[in-house]
Amino acid sequence: MQWEVVIGLEIHAQLATKSKIFSGASTAYGAEPNTQACAVDLGLPGVLPVLNKEAVRMAAKFGLAIGANVSRRSVFARKNYFYPDSPKGYQISQMELPIVEAGELEIELEDGSIKVVGITRAHLEEDAGKSMHGDFQGMTGIDLNRAGTPLLEIVSEPDMRSSQEAVAYMKKIHSLVQYLEICDGNMQEGSFRCDANVSVRPFGQEEYGTRTELKNINSFRFVEKAIEIEVERQIDIIEAGGRITQETRLYDSDKNETRSMRSKEEANDYRYFPDPDLLPVVIEESFLEAVKATLPELPDEKKHRFMETLSLSAYDAAVLTASREVAEFFEVVMAAADGESKLSANWVSGELMGALNKNGLSLSESPVSAVMLGGMIKRIADNTISGKIAKEVFEAMWKGEGDADAVIETKGLKQITDASAIEPVIDEIIANNPGQLEQYRGGKDKLFGFFVGQVMKATQGKANPAQVNDLLKQKLKA
Repeated sequence: MQWEVVIGLEIHAQLATKSKIFSGASTAYGAEPNTQACAVDLGLPGVLPVLNKEAVRMAAKFGLAIGANVSRRSVFARKNYFYPDSPKGYQISQMELPIVEAGELEIELEDGSIKVVGITRAHLEEDAGKSMHGDFQGMTGIDLNRAGTPLLEIVSEPDMRSSQEAVAYMKKIHSLVQYLEICDGNMQEGSFRCDANVSVRPFGQEEYGTRTELKNINSFRFVEKAIEIEVERQIDIIEAGGRITQETRLYDSDKNETRSMRSKEEANDYRYFPDPDLLPVVIEESFLEAVKATLPELPDEKKHRFMETLSLSAYDAAVLTASREVAEFFEVVMAAADGESKLSANWVSGELMGALNKNGLSLSESPVSAVMLGGMIKRIADNTISGKIAKEVFEAMWKGEGDADAVIETKGLKQITDASAIEPVIDEIIANNPGQLEQYRGGKDKLFGFFVGQVMKATQGKANPAQVNDLLKQKLKA
């Protein structure tokens, strides 16, 4: 039997506010355990939550970016459950009236086709604390620093049909929240993570199969692997005559398996009810217009602009706009290179990214700034150096030996563009290789590369390659 996979994602994006969603406690990462949880976060008697306006603004910004309905009236509810890292015994979230509803996002699939994924809702909620299982022998430690941190939970429709589609959607959301500057997207720190709802059904069947939820996955690679291993597990069970149990499962990356955590709860198990300590959130049109005015150029818009106005390929434009940081870096490079778009794209996505990956550095840590790289590309464009020499210049800049002009001057790397200086070298190479000359004129065209190589070697790579080619063609035919 042929099976169809059905996937929906619930993505948790930690909002980039300085304080928590209902208190003034800091959200900064890396503090000593239990030093950033105040009385409100702990739910101590006599305290009242106060909503962080910045979290509302960020949620509204996301809603506008995905073409969703930003609710003029939304309500916070209490989601009741008992767990050691939830000090209040409930989580403040949104249930029936979320702040964002009915949006959509386009994703590009591996074959280049476009698919629209529906976004059911995005709602505000507070994060729980963190259970520390590995640090205490025979016990679990609880760090409540994260309790009360603002989250935007983004819930998709079950529109994805493969793990690759799920990863493409997750990456698109990851890119979008960073463009909007509402989440730093740091997956290692838990700022961006997802739960995947996975089921299978026979092709052609309209009814969904029983789903399982894969909890708290914090890398694109693990999302893909977790979904694939879970799909395989479900198909094996059904084909063996068994039935899928609706449950929450954990993906173990070390063993590459999913295992049961608990039975999957329904909404009524949490006894949702409106939080009596929080008024409904009412958004006025003027507030929404002010948020709309802060929307940046979004990834898809930027990609199309790069393709249409800079004549970049769809691939180059996609690579350069996947991250706002990379896109902005590229535009500074191009400006410093006097508008050399293709050369700038090649160097940013190729040589620069390769060097960063090799050295385990982020773009912000690059020893070669955007202006420095653009200055070097400018020297390629005006024939001061060749593309080959540029690699030597780049390496010197990476080592801190100055900008391109300083490196070219210090190392004497300026390209030879004077034909009167190149011609004698060519004449000497031809004179010293009569056998190769005879073979070339006898039809062995591949020997042209031999002559080019000899000239470049004699000039230590400094002769302008285009001029060498033109002059050689003339002289070899003479």
